[in-house]
Parts: sequence; structure tokens; C-alpha cells
Amino acid sequence: MFSHLERPHRPPPSLREVLADLGPRHAANGFVGWVFSATAPVAIILSVGSGGGLSEAELASWIFGVFCINGLITLLFCWLYREPLGFAWTIPGTVLVGPALTHLRFEEVVGAYVATGALMLLLGATGWVKRAMQAVPMPIVMGMVAGVFLRFGVDLVRALHADAAIAAPMVLVWLTLSALPALGRRVPPLIGALLTGALAIALLGRLDGSSLSAIEWARPVVQAPAWSVAAMLELVVPLSITVLVVQNGQGFAVLKAARHDPPIDAITVACGLGTLASASVGSVCTCLTGPTNAILTSSGERERQYTAGICFGLLGVLFGLLSPAFTRLMLNTPKAFIMALAGLAMLRVLQTAFITAFKDRFSFGALVAFLVTVADLAIWNIGSAFWGLATGLLVSWLQERKDFADTA
Repeated sequence: MFSHLERPHRPPPSLREVLADLGPRHAANGFVGWVFSATAPVAIILSVGSGGGLSEAELASWIFGVFCINGLITLLFCWLYREPLGFAWTIPGTVLVGPALTHLRFEEVVGAYVATGALMLLLGATGWVKRAMQAVPMPIVMGMVAGVFLRFGVDLVRALHADAAIAAPMVLVWLTLSALPALGRRVPPLIGALLTGALAIALLGRLDGSSLSAIEWARPVVQAPAWSVAAMLELVVPLSITVLVVQNGQGFAVLKAARHDPPIDAITVACGLGTLASASVGSVCTCLTGPTNAILTSSGERERQYTAGICFGLLGVLFGLLSPAFTRLMLNTPKAFIMALAGLAMLRVLQTAFITAFKDRFSFGALVAFLVTVADLAIWNIGSAFWGLATGLLVSWLQERKDFADTA
């Protein structure tokens, strides 16, 4: 059953090759990807879990699982395939779990995680996912991706308005380093923006000293699943759609736009296995994250970008092991710093998404996908990215049949 899984095109690199390929830009992208994952997404977990009545130990275990387990998968896949394949957890899926925790026991939710992981493993092993993804026109997918990523660009503008003392110096330094390639090769623009923001925070006294407390090691709590028909009906299909179509679809589109060739079936199998492992400590489903992979591929030589994924994976494992201290520190960082840093990292990616979506064929379907996704309306507990993709495909099939015929 697993014989069709994609094999690496080249042997895995040695440690010496990895160190030789690792450059300042790649390390910066890996670090920024980690910073992005370790801030607002963690706040979402804490909000959903606290609202669902989870204990502090269960929340810490959840954060340990999504970082440590997915960090290990990231390290393995970046090393095997020499591509920046950053695995994390589904943020829309986390939001889906919130309402369920108000009327389902956590053990039942964990049971739904296990069933979702088994379903993804089956779909990846049979090769169905790859054929389905190949049938979806890339411009429509990138229209959806542009709709998802648009908020990062908007948040950059909002950060400048809300907290100019931190965001404005970051943007000015990024623009300067980007406009001066010789200087930018020595100090990557994102690293320059990061250091400038950190300096501004320090000078303004905007970091709470109590967040720099003693290091605490994570103590994962093993969760036994409970099987519930209500949980299966409410969560398994929406979670599977969110991971395979929405999240992984974004990740595949971003990587292909950066001229990578992600192993779709192998990634789907990894998401299934990662979800099963994460569920054992109460964590939500594994996915190939779109925004983080966009950051990992935002700059640097394509053949060396896998090292950005390795940096991201290593930092993820460390964050998982030291999650209590790191979480406290990152959540006390001013929001404008994270908004500006993520927005700067996503600008070029957002530009590429718009060009791919509206350059040639399927442009009307891409427009519909973009608009529906930007509307950010969930229907039947399924997020707008899925509905943007679905409506874009439907409208394009009705209005742009010639484009479908040309690709057949």
C-alpha cells in the first residue's frame, strides 16, 4: 500500500553539508517562522483550551505535542527530501475544537483526533490525496492562499498605526536592507527588522520582566481516547478537510510557487502519523503549514532553503521541551512586533500569490476564491478558506470551461 510514496531524489545530506548550506537568510527565515508559530497561534491554543475547561497541565501538554512532535517530523522530512517542509498544527482546526469542548469531554475530542489521523493515513497510503490535489487548478488555490495571507499584510499596516514606535523602525530597516543588496547580504532584511524591533522594545521598556522566569521542562500528559459518535460526526470530517484541503493545500501551493516539489502522499502519511502521536498527549492535528512554509521560502537560494526548515524544526523541539517558559515570554511580547515581523516576511509571498492567481487562466475563479476567503465566514464549522476554494472551483467550472479544457 505504501509502495507509491515519493522517494527522495538525492541522498540525505551529511551534517557537514547541512552546515555548509546554512546561511544567514535561511537561519533568519527559520527563526522568524518559529517566532510566528510561537506567538499568536499559541495564544489561540490557550484561549480555546481555557474556554473548554482544560487544566494547566493539559494545556502545557497540548503545546508540547504540537511543537516537539511536529518539530521532529519537520527535521526528518527536511533532511530526507532536502526541501523546506515545515510541519505544525492546524490553527483553523484548533478553532473548530473550541465549540466542541463546551459539550464534549476532552477524551472524546482526543478520540476524534485519533480517527482523523487514521483517515489521513489511509488517504495518503492509497494515493487518493495526490490525485485530488493535481485536479485543482493552481490559480484558484493561490487565490485562496492570497485571501488567507492578506491579513498579514493588513496587520503590518495596523501595527504601524497602533504602535509606530516599534513597527515603523522595523519597516524602515527592512526597506533599507532590501534596497541595498550588498548590505542585505550581510544582514538579511528580516534579521535587521527583528533586531530593530527587539531594540525598540528594550529601549521603551515594553517587556514584562516577570516573563523571564526560571526554565520549566514540559511534562506531557498522556490522554486515553474515548469513542463518541457525536464527536466523530462533529469533528472528523471538518478536521480532515481543514488539514488536507485547506492547510496542506496552502502549504503545497506555497512550496510549488517557490519551485519546490513537495512529496504530497508522503506528507499526508506524515500528517496522519503525526496526528496519532500528537493525540496521545492531547494535541490537535498535524499539518503542512502554509504561512510558516511561506516564511521558510521567502528568501535565500532555493537549493539551500531546506536548512531554514531544519532551523524551524530544531527551535520547535526546543520550544516544546521548554514550553512553559517560552510561552510566557512570547505572549508578553508586544503584538505590534509580531504583526510587523510576520507582515514583512509575507509581503513577497503575497505578491507571488496575486501574480499566480490573476496572471492567466482561471482568473475569475481565483477572484471568487480570494473574495470568499477574505470574507472569513465559517459555515457548518468549516472555515472560509475551504469555502473559498470550493466556490472558486464551482464558479470557474461554470464560467471558465475553456480553461479546464486546455488543461485536460
